Amino acid sequence: MINFSKNPDLSVIIPIVNEAGLIPELLFNLANQQGVVMEVIVSDGGSTDNTLERVDAAVQTCCFPVMVVRGDRGRGRQMNAAAAVCKGEFLLFLHADSLFADRFALRKALDALAAAMQKAGHERVAGHFALRFQEDGKIPAQSFYFNECKARLDRRGCTHGDQGFLLHRSFFAAAGPFAETLPMLEDTRLAEVVRKVGKWILLPAEIFTSARRFETEGFAERQMLNAVMMALAAIGREDFLLEMPYIYSCQDSARRLRLLPFINRIREMVKALALRQRLAFWFSVGSYVLDNAWQLAFGMDIRRSCRCGIPAGKGATLCLERFDRYLKPLIDHPPGRAVTAALVWIWFRLLCISRSIVER
Repeated sequence: MINFSKNPDLSVIIPIVNEAGLIPELLFNLANQQGVVMEVIVSDGGSTDNTLERVDAAVQTCCFPVMVVRGDRGRGRQMNAAAAVCKGEFLLFLHADSLFADRFALRKALDALAAAMQKAGHERVAGHFALRFQEDGKIPAQSFYFNECKARLDRRGCTHGDQGFLLHRSFFAAAGPFAETLPMLEDTRLAEVVRKVGKWILLPAEIFTSARRFETEGFAERQMLNAVMMALAAIGREDFLLEMPYIYSCQDSARRLRLLPFINRIREMVKALALRQRLAFWFSVGSYVLDNAWQLAFGMDIRRSCRCGIPAGKGATLCLERFDRYLKPLIDHPPGRAVTAALVWIWFRLLCISRSIVER
């Protein structure tokens, strides 16, 4: 009989809704991890398939305790509920479609985080893994290469939940909990709080995540809606996102995306604003876009690295460095933001026209 009396080093928290096809594989994958004492807390948001039965069956072969927490749907809410009952000194928030190829990935991650905390002299350090996508070949591999490289950067907007969040429980108590006001972006918000009050490190192991959402919804469509969500959240327009609850649906209900309904709803909400508010809205969006213009330069670096077959995160970033040093100071000012806002407005109008033709 396995003795579960020892307090775990690590609490692995996995939010799920209808993940019967994946959760057994993840639990088996975690059971293969070496050199770490862990517990797993599966936080269910109201599964209607046989997910929980599959969890119960998989638990019989696990070498660590598994707890199931049941509550209302919402990934932020589910992870907060699990964190409230965990016992580990460190917390790892993990998506259900994640896997580790290295059997010592968690041991290496804990050691790297402990070393970073010791060097910093405090516990305000969090780690995320190097992201890799598992895809079925329907979408060209280079489409994911940019995201894999971007996920390795220590920049705003680059750290998300599919990379796994590892941090000391005291730091989570200080930086958390996860936001529960929106059905999405809870991970991105916590990531930016961590970046503001502490620091992120890239952990010395890769995490493999499924590309199923991109494959189901369409790569370009999902990328565009992700950018829209990030922009609206960044400028403080949560009300727009709440008006579009299906902009990021649960995986079990994901379908091929049609952008037109979301675009039209945004257009209607902007049109309802007073003129001054509309101008302020587009200026804010333009400012957000300008703040992320570095991605164009980074994309040039990534294109070169991909062509040369360089592993993600290993290529030179000369274009990005030159952008930061020379171009950004030339365009980052109110007139530059106003021009960017105008260009974004024109792009949005053209997008409305093009999607109306394509999707109707």
